[in-house]
Amino acid sequence: MIPSILPTYNRAPLSFVKGEGSWLIEADGTRYLDLGAGIAVNALGHANPDLVAALTEQASRLWHVSNLYQIPEQQRLADLLVENTFADTAFFTNSGTEAAELAIKMARKYWYEKGAPREEILTFEGAFHGRSTGAIAAAGSEKMVKGYGALMPGFRQLPWADMAALKAAIGDRTCAVMVEPIQGEGGIRPLSDADMKTIRQLCDATGALLIFDEVQCGVARTGRLFAHEWSGVTPDIMMIAKGIGGGFPLGAVLATETAASGMTAGTHGSTYGGNPLACAVGAKVMEIVTDPGFLAEVNRKAALLRQKLEGLVAAHPGIFEGVRGQGLMLGLKCKVAPAEVVKAGYARHTLTVPAADETLRLLPPLTITEEEIAEAVTRLDAAAADLETAPAASSL
Repeated sequence: MIPSILPTYNRAPLSFVKGEGSWLIEADGTRYLDLGAGIAVNALGHANPDLVAALTEQASRLWHVSNLYQIPEQQRLADLLVENTFADTAFFTNSGTEAAELAIKMARKYWYEKGAPREEILTFEGAFHGRSTGAIAAAGSEKMVKGYGALMPGFRQLPWADMAALKAAIGDRTCAVMVEPIQGEGGIRPLSDADMKTIRQLCDATGALLIFDEVQCGVARTGRLFAHEWSGVTPDIMMIAKGIGGGFPLGAVLATETAASGMTAGTHGSTYGGNPLACAVGAKVMEIVTDPGFLAEVNRKAALLRQKLEGLVAAHPGIFEGVRGQGLMLGLKCKVAPAEVVKAGYARHTLTVPAADETLRLLPPLTITEEEIAEAVTRLDAAAADLETAPAASSL
């Protein structure tokens, strides 16, 4: 008999009833140090008091009205995003997947309205843009598309960070280039600043729009408000989600006035997107993460964590190969299956997230303390030692 919950997840045998900052707690009181933060969602930690206050205050007044009416909380969040980014406008969604769908529609509608329709969108191997049929078509990996029949056409996948392949592929039929400045699911693989600049230059030369997917790497995760800021390159369209809601379901598409020019009344919509609850929380997140002092602390703690992880790699050369990523979006390249390291972490009451390319993701709350960073590396060290002494540690 099929379970009452569709069995599409391979869940760990853990169940949490409470969260406090960087910690998750089971019903029996067992505490786990959370280095995954709900896959970069709980950016300000669990049960953050500022977010709880924003949510409960809004919940006591108004939950939902739909986008048939003006929503002051939505306007406030849109203003904060426009004031602090390249964008002129924002549309709110409930998830990163929904943001991807709109980004695709927006780019194609832009060219349709120009009277010179272009449909082909160039993406990169290892990408993850969500689970809808459009988003999996964009990523194109066999694992995600097999068995689902005909998908949205018009996507072409290129080798990761292969600028020669991009130069050969991009042209007057290219609608847009869609890329993550740092791949998350793909294994914490950052594009270099030089590659980011090259992509922007090629888009400018051909008229193609540049879409950045910052669902995982955005909202202060790398020590800047958005990861693309490190390179000095700006997109035409950007997808965000995860950290912007601090744990409440919220996503958005940000765009320049030009890129969004085709999206007029009636061209897109969402029943729940931009509801008062989500936007009240998102506005509080933005107030916190745009504080220069907050970003400075993220960078300081990120440097400390990276230094300690380099020592961890050196101490366990049979388990780990290296550290990569930026800010508090870090990956440990593994010499054993990352799932084994995750499982060993469970035994040490530590939560991490596996990724592709034999990589273990570390995406702790941006509010993690120095003491918790030290404790995290101590626990990872113990987990690695456990694997080294296990009778059947399987190498890749």
